[in-house]
Amino acid sequence: MSSLVQSVDWVAIAPPTIAAATALIVLVTDLFVAENRKPLLGAISITGLVASLLALIPLYEHKRRTFCLTTDPAACSYTVDRFAFAIQVLVLAGALLTALLSLTPTAEKKLPAGEYWFLLLSSASGAALLPASRDLATLVVALEVASLPAFALVGLKRGDARSSEAALKFFLSSVTATAVMLLGISFIYATTGTLYLNRIADAQIDPQLETLTQAGVVLTLVGFAFKTAAVPFHFWVPDTYVGAPLPIAAYLSVVGKAVGFSGLILVTVMAFPAYADVWGPAIAVLAALTMTVGNVAALRQIATRSHSAVRLLAWSSVAQAGYLLVPIAAAAYTSDDEVGATVGYALMYAVVNLGAFAVVALVSRTNPENRISDYRGLYATRPLAALAMAFFLLCLAGLPPGIIGLFAKVTVFQAAVDARLGWLAVIMAANVVIALYYYLQWTAALFRAPEGEATKHRAPTAITAAIALAAAAAVVLSGVPELVLRYASVTLF
Repeated sequence: MSSLVQSVDWVAIAPPTIAAATALIVLVTDLFVAENRKPLLGAISITGLVASLLALIPLYEHKRRTFCLTTDPAACSYTVDRFAFAIQVLVLAGALLTALLSLTPTAEKKLPAGEYWFLLLSSASGAALLPASRDLATLVVALEVASLPAFALVGLKRGDARSSEAALKFFLSSVTATAVMLLGISFIYATTGTLYLNRIADAQIDPQLETLTQAGVVLTLVGFAFKTAAVPFHFWVPDTYVGAPLPIAAYLSVVGKAVGFSGLILVTVMAFPAYADVWGPAIAVLAALTMTVGNVAALRQIATRSHSAVRLLAWSSVAQAGYLLVPIAAAAYTSDDEVGATVGYALMYAVVNLGAFAVVALVSRTNPENRISDYRGLYATRPLAALAMAFFLLCLAGLPPGIIGLFAKVTVFQAAVDARLGWLAVIMAANVVIALYYYLQWTAALFRAPEGEATKHRAPTAITAAIALAAAAAVVLSGVPELVLRYASVTLF
């Protein structure tokens, strides 16, 4: 009897495999390493993530498929194309910056090193697997591999009631969304008889099952809408970000969001193009609601409130999710190439948002309450950190010198106009103006005269490195924004 599966392409699956193997190495090593040598686990983790990124180099120019049916070579469970490559770079680089931010708290024993590094690497391996998944079963497995460790990471601050509460909210809401998504997938399988995305797209549906298929499409989108923090599935975000360790809040805001958008793009553009009339208007409405609710909530944050800095970034991430949804909605009305604007915007957002969280992690060492008011006069004590934070905020706002943020917003706006979604373009323009207020207000606070005597403290090397890497990447992207946007504008699938 011949095998139903072709031989494995180890080069194609190397990036997530290396991350997963490193997680197992860390787990075993933790059993034999003395307490005073736990920082070794962080070094192993960073080495593994760097190796995963290097493993992407052979995949840059060549499309690879593996785990394909011998009866139908076009039906594959794993495909590395331009889209998968771009998202894998994003999630693995995001995990690497998160690891740099995590070195200090794990070394200071604020977080249990062994468990922390194992969970982070496990989640990163699932996040790297998801964009290359080309069947619904692999997609769900990758989504849960990325999500389940994240629940534990959020609640890893032992003895902190806020952390435990955040983990519980995140877990319960995520499990509910996953259950709804699985119900939708079961409907899709029942009506199409397949789980492969390309086969679903080509399936001939019995007219009597059309309503069931449409219900399956909508329910499947719900799970990914939750992961992207789209309104009304966003309610977990502020409390989860505040309760989680700061590196994990940064990780969820970038890598977690990338996972959700990757899955959303795959199921809409690749699996359900025939139902663009169903998911197109739905995602357009979600985009409008998400950017509006996120910006209005961010606008209402009180600078002197405890943890207001993290809350503002949380609501900002919700608003940014709304912008990221716009090109996906536009793809329903024009062509699949519109999703390139989402990929380009996501790459910009990842760099600057991780950089902003890195500065927040630095400030929190001397100001545990992490209020926006604590950033007043930051330039007097940490001029380079203040300049970096100002640059990150201007990129998020889409203002010069944050050219990459400006170009990304213009590209998303153009996608809405090209799709003749004029009403959505108007709402986006209004929201960009609203966001200017709170981004510029925070930026201005960095350069005001400090209240009281300014004191300087030594910044941990790892956090400084994370800020420097994010700032350097943002400056490079702002210098040549057309490189990212041109790459994202070509055919991704």
